[in-house]
Amino acid sequence: MLQALREVPRAAWDALVAEGSPFLEWDWLATLEDSGAATRENGWLPRHVTLWDGGELIGACPLYLKGHSLGEFVFDQSWAAAAARAGIDYYPKLLAAVPFTPVTGARFLARDGVPRAEVVSALAAALEEACRANRLSSVHVNFCLPDEAEMLAARGWLRRTGWQYHWTNPGFTSFDDYLASLRSKRRNQVRRERRALAEERIEIAALSGDEIPDALFARMFRLYRTTLERLPWGQQYLDEDFFRLARERLRPRLCFIVARRRGEVIAGTFNVRKGDTLYGRYWGTVRDVRHLHFNVCYYAGIEYSIAQGLRRFEPGAGGEWKLLRGFDPTPTESVHWFRDPRLADAVRRSLTQERRVVTREIDWLADKTALRRDRS
Repeated sequence: MLQALREVPRAAWDALVAEGSPFLEWDWLATLEDSGAATRENGWLPRHVTLWDGGELIGACPLYLKGHSLGEFVFDQSWAAAAARAGIDYYPKLLAAVPFTPVTGARFLARDGVPRAEVVSALAAALEEACRANRLSSVHVNFCLPDEAEMLAARGWLRRTGWQYHWTNPGFTSFDDYLASLRSKRRNQVRRERRALAEERIEIAALSGDEIPDALFARMFRLYRTTLERLPWGQQYLDEDFFRLARERLRPRLCFIVARRRGEVIAGTFNVRKGDTLYGRYWGTVRDVRHLHFNVCYYAGIEYSIAQGLRRFEPGAGGEWKLLRGFDPTPTESVHWFRDPRLADAVRRSLTQERRVVTREIDWLADKTALRRDRS
């Protein structure tokens, strides 16, 4: 197990990621570590696992030793409480995931041309053995790909389903096409909310890559902080160093959507783009303006995605108000392995019941879609 991503050559790691999630790339993960966000001090001790064939890196897993459950977005605090009642130490535990990032992607990276099932099996066995050897309670693989969930479930790991709201583009060429896809009530709602911002003389712009001025990174950090300061449950995972390093390393992947009034940036979102997908990450505002959040976080992202020919927009976790604007529920997967059979049995029973509830909830939400029933 490695104690920092810097122990792996950047090119070798990124060759495993290839066209996969931008949050798995060396630059993103190393920036979290180098900025101090994903470190021992914050309860995220890097323990990345690599698989080599001679001098060639053929597999890897972004892995952390966790002393808490913050920043994961697959909530297991009730399992920790059950473990405590049974006299089982739940922490520390192992987590295969991207810190603070509830975005689906590979958690077991495999080199092209290498049998993926063999890589997943080898890495999973290494995680199980690490738990046994270090007397850790469990391994958790969050927001993994469906094929990973299937392969791990075949090993006896416990599979858990959640959901997020995603927007998909069936081939729209304009924002009007998006509006036409909505039910009339929702379509009129979007128009009203867009018109309200125009009446406030607020302008929204999307800036990507080299279009982003250096000074905007510091402003985006301030906007990020405002969201946390307004929410009693807000948790700051990133500091100013992350935004500084993002300016130096991550700019080619970034899209900042900003709202200006009389030249002042009053709100913005920090988005990441790769391939055919836009990922919404952080939002904030220094002015209370009605409907500003929906316009900046959702409508501007949809409009940008259409203009750029992107097929999917994932605005982040939570928020049933997304359903009212054409974002529909999309299942997410996680898998879990427990060293103590008593804890494994208890979690297995709870997941059996939870799975039924989640399935019904996804079906119910899908039936409440804002999209027209007669759309092709």
